Amino acid sequence: MSKQERWSKLLELLAVEGKLDVEEAAASVEVSAATIRRDLDELAEQRLLVRTRGGAIAHGVSYELPLRYKSSRRASEKQRIAGAVADMLGVGEVIGLNGGTTTTEVARALVLRVGAGQTEAGDGLSGPLYTVVTNALNIAGELAVRPQFKIVVTGGVARPQTYELVGPLTAGVLNEVVLDVAVLGVDGIDPQLGVMTHHEDEAGISRLFAERARKVILATDSSKMGKRAFARICSLDRIDVVVTDSGIAPDMVTRLTEAGIEVVAV
Repeated sequence: MSKQERWSKLLELLAVEGKLDVEEAAASVEVSAATIRRDLDELAEQRLLVRTRGGAIAHGVSYELPLRYKSSRRASEKQRIAGAVADMLGVGEVIGLNGGTTTTEVARALVLRVGAGQTEAGDGLSGPLYTVVTNALNIAGELAVRPQFKIVVTGGVARPQTYELVGPLTAGVLNEVVLDVAVLGVDGIDPQLGVMTHHEDEAGISRLFAERARKVILATDSSKMGKRAFARICSLDRIDVVVTDSGIAPDMVTRLTEAGIEVVAV
């Protein structure tokens, strides 16, 4: 197991348990306790956890792990969600994608959809099958080399934690485009407060994506349901569809449905 894989596993365990014990972590990852101690020291230096005697604790429930360390968390759920979202996106549509692990999976699912020959309806179209507008550098990088996609990158200042571009330059581009669908990854969905994320600059850009779109789809796993984060994106009345996994609580499905939102659990 590489160091990056080991770190991802440790951060997954920390996200679940809220704390880590060196000996237990060593047994789980199948390396020596000395290796785990070094790993925890290095992760603490990057402010991904707080070192304690004998282990480590999480910074807090709202602490945002950098994208590269979050990508393996709930991976199977995110892939199922992404596949369901991709099936909702039509050939020829202009699609907005904000940054995040789930929206990255949506982009990959679209690539697979094209590769699997599921877009025969687009054979009569000249040019790309999809236009994707994104403020996520990693999504743009993955799609830009594929001729089936026209990629519009917003510009802006890059956030290293999520590869998202934010700021006035980002807003300036979004204010000049019209989207058929916006697919948003979020950090919290609350029946009263609406849709939220950890950072106010990202919230403002995601809000613009929603405002510029005819249809808004939330792509998020069930762990975000009922959770609150620092910055509000929009109220639930701006959302058309929530695509999540089967772990969503029945009462949350009811509340979202009562708010006029179609809920798809995969």
